[in-house]
Amino acid sequence: MNSLSPASIALVLSAFFCASAQADEVAVAVAANFTAPMQKIAAQFEKDTGHKATLSFGATGKFYAQINNGAPFGILLAADDTTPEKLAKEGKAVDASRFTYAIGQLVLWSKQANYVDGKGEVLKTGDYQHIAIANPKLAPYGLAAMQTLDKLGLTAQVQPKVVQGENIGQTYQFAASGNAQLGFVALSQVMEGGQLREGSAWVVPEAMHEPIRQDAIVLNSAKDNAAAKALMEYLKGDKARAVIKSYGYAF
Repeated sequence: MNSLSPASIALVLSAFFCASAQADEVAVAVAANFTAPMQKIAAQFEKDTGHKATLSFGATGKFYAQINNGAPFGILLAADDTTPEKLAKEGKAVDASRFTYAIGQLVLWSKQANYVDGKGEVLKTGDYQHIAIANPKLAPYGLAAMQTLDKLGLTAQVQPKVVQGENIGQTYQFAASGNAQLGFVALSQVMEGGQLREGSAWVVPEAMHEPIRQDAIVLNSAKDNAAAKALMEYLKGDKARAVIKSYGYAF
């Protein structure tokens, strides 16, 4: 049996430790609406680069509070553009790293097929008992939902039926479980591959609410982290953008 020479062994070990040194890991706080696409992107990112992104999902408002309390996140993928800007102004994040990774779409959705019409008239005429909306103080999609109701002049009529989710993930669960007949959720939660997965929906026109610009930013703790830098670049690349687009986001 052939054995490796000392020089060959040294070369193999050198290559191994070099690769290990180059690979890095970054903790990423991800807005709940971006859960499904980011899970796919993170898996492909690790496969393509060797770096690892450890993901946590939740409400952008809660992540902001956690970051202020010293949570060890390296990147924030927010559900808005104001929170990353605020973190940069407060000196907690690298402003030069900030960019819009997606523009979200708000949708009125029901698990029941043919229940939601193409113009959202069900808000006025439906016999629904509950409608799920994310907390507008914490979740940009919740704020957009309330702006839409205001624009339609339906706030007073709909408000008594509102079941409030802590974030857009919980809001979707209320609607998906049937506990709420309707829900204002992110299009990404009910769409995949360009198709509605189930139920019926009205994609809310962008003019009904402020744009849901979702910005990414590197936090100070990861300003020298190789994985953080690589992931921010990866999110701008063709592979990531194809995934993002397939879930109904714009850029």
